[in-house]
Amino acid sequence: MTTDTGRLSTPVMLDVNNISVAYGAITAVKGLTLNVREGEIVTLIGSNGAGKSTTLRTISGLLKPKSGEISFKGEIISGTPGHEIVAKGICQSPEGRRIFSRMTVEENLEMGAFLRNDHAEIKADMDRVLELFPRLQERIHQKAGTMSGGEQQMLAVGRALMGQPKLLILDEPSMGLAPVLVDLIFETIEKIRSQGTTILLVEQNALAALRIADYAYVLESGNLKLEGPAKELANDQAIVNAYLGG
Repeated sequence: MTTDTGRLSTPVMLDVNNISVAYGAITAVKGLTLNVREGEIVTLIGSNGAGKSTTLRTISGLLKPKSGEISFKGEIISGTPGHEIVAKGICQSPEGRRIFSRMTVEENLEMGAFLRNDHAEIKADMDRVLELFPRLQERIHQKAGTMSGGEQQMLAVGRALMGQPKLLILDEPSMGLAPVLVDLIFETIEKIRSQGTTILLVEQNALAALRIADYAYVLESGNLKLEGPAKELANDQAIVNAYLGG
């Protein structure tokens, strides 16, 4: 696959340059290079253990690369603490949702804005999230732990949006959801991008991710195996058979 030359005219927002990340003696990501350009949905796909979540955790400042560097809007951020990464405009909806189960929906959303003190804008963003996810409006005073898996996933994405991300990172947003909710989540991801937020998406439902993404990277055992325009990867039967489960 070749790089989509149409991308080259768009400014790079996130630049991951030749990073390797290890857990003790085990190297989980090996010399990975990728970038996300402003306004895109970029997806990172691969099987379990391919290094996808490790890559996201490193971008978010939860892990430090042992080599290589990461820059965001031209500033090197590799090794920067996670809360400072959030303040710079990178917010993540983590795998497994990680909502605060004993807090209400409203309190969870407020936690997403914990670094902010622009109260009027926080209220406006809360309204925007509740418009994106009307189910959360219906559950606004309900304890988050009592909601369905799909509702909790909506809450995890909404909480990340409350940080006013320039780059929204989504880790397995469709995991464990019924097909009708999967469709809703992907429609909402497209809507979030249309409202001006750039998105980096990790998703095991590779074909669904490729349908909404502009550009894709395929990881295998910590190595970058393929990259290219998402529609090209999705339409190449040899690639589908080899990497995307047929």
